[in-house]
Amino acid sequence: MNRDTILVMDFGGQYNQLIVRRIRDLSVYSEMLPFDASIEEIKKKNPKGIIFTGGPAVVTDKDAPLPDPKVFELGVPILGICYGCQLMGHMLGGSVEASDIREYGSARVAFRLEDPLFWGLDPEGLCWMSHTYQISKTPPGFRVVASTPSCEKAAISNNEKKLYGVQFHPEVVHTPQGDDILRNFLNICQACADWRMEDFAAEAVAGLKQKLEGKKALCALSGGVDSSVAAVLLNRAIGKDLICVFVDNGLLRLNEAKEVEELFKKKYDMNFVKVDASDRFLQKLAGVTDPEKKRKAIGEEFIRVFEEESKKIGQVDYLVQGTIYPDVIESGSKNAAVIKSHHNVGGLPQAVDFKEIIEPLRSLFKDEVRRLGVALGMPDRMVYRQPFPGPGLAVRCLGEVTEEKLEILRKADFIFREEIAKAGLDRDIWQYFAVIPNLLSVGVMGDERTYAHAIALRAVASTDAMTADWAEIPHSVLKTVSNRIVNEVPNVNRVVYDITSKPPATIEWE
Repeated sequence: MNRDTILVMDFGGQYNQLIVRRIRDLSVYSEMLPFDASIEEIKKKNPKGIIFTGGPAVVTDKDAPLPDPKVFELGVPILGICYGCQLMGHMLGGSVEASDIREYGSARVAFRLEDPLFWGLDPEGLCWMSHTYQISKTPPGFRVVASTPSCEKAAISNNEKKLYGVQFHPEVVHTPQGDDILRNFLNICQACADWRMEDFAAEAVAGLKQKLEGKKALCALSGGVDSSVAAVLLNRAIGKDLICVFVDNGLLRLNEAKEVEELFKKKYDMNFVKVDASDRFLQKLAGVTDPEKKRKAIGEEFIRVFEEESKKIGQVDYLVQGTIYPDVIESGSKNAAVIKSHHNVGGLPQAVDFKEIIEPLRSLFKDEVRRLGVALGMPDRMVYRQPFPGPGLAVRCLGEVTEEKLEILRKADFIFREEIAKAGLDRDIWQYFAVIPNLLSVGVMGDERTYAHAIALRAVASTDAMTADWAEIPHSVLKTVSNRIVNEVPNVNRVVYDITSKPPATIEWE
């Protein structure tokens, strides 16, 4: 289906895919290309508009990432954000210099409302800044249309050529009028708001059917939201030619293996294979304490199990994974830093015995995956399951992973999830789980000294897992959870609650 498209050109900022997501949330299709995409590649997409993202580079450096200058000759509206704003100023005859005062965080901004980029906004508001450099001299044909106390040229525009730059980040929630600014840019582009998740589902099914018809594919099914949606999508496309392999790696939550098997065998009647590989995974993790080594060991062992199952089934050329975009970003894309290697991305071994890895959700955020699940008719209890990391409880069991610690963690985690559901908070909190830190502490139980494990509780509010705030759970609920854990879970004498946001922390502890 041909639809209006906004291209986002990636210059390596950590949250660049959020721009794509915001545009899609405004019902306009958007996709990302690398900053050095050729003019021919860009023209093939026939974009209605282009957005330059932020990035960590300094635009005046000799090796700074810059687009082909011909991009400004395409005649389509362009919006530069942060670094993208600076490169626009630099390439079109202005100047960029280090700021006297660096801006990181929320800043007051004044808009010139006669500019079409800011039509309908409040004249003053807040914006999110994160920059060391800024435009010092406006390019010819541009005028300043927004300012902050520390950044005179917080936004520039050339309405004749429909070129716009903002030093702040309209894509983050900390810029309250950010969606309005992006919507105004889409109006400038005259982009049709015809992007729907139902369309994505139909096109994905059609594309997968064409690519895989008559061929077998093996789906790495964890039972989590992402792999479950991927499995249903592939099942819709190729039916019984999809073999779902569910690996019980010994790192699952309480009763999880049984629940997953019942759901996919009974409701969806899929080709479902369960593999009990608990012992081999725990052996691989014996003595391993570094979280990156844990993830890579788990990722490689998953692949080896899938390769073995593939040989038992017969010729299977394709491996299906539920990889989503935050996994890709945090594992380190072409221009972004590695935060942590996800077992299904940065944790993959270099040699994989499959013709190709199929990742139908790779461009989607978690909330978009859930909307896709709804569009596919999946039940709420599956679509809104708690996010669960691919490496499982291994990254919630700090230090060496042992069966004793896993057993404690499973029980504590179950109690926490059960009480959150009883309190009616299970659909309000993005993610909540227990962690067993690698420490013991002194306590007193029954008038006797104890020296036992601590349990940390983690709950966050988020929309996309890229940023998150700690969830303000009522004290009465936390008190009930704490009392139950120390009374019902052996060898635990302390419960703490994590009140750190992302950033600076990540959602998971490892």
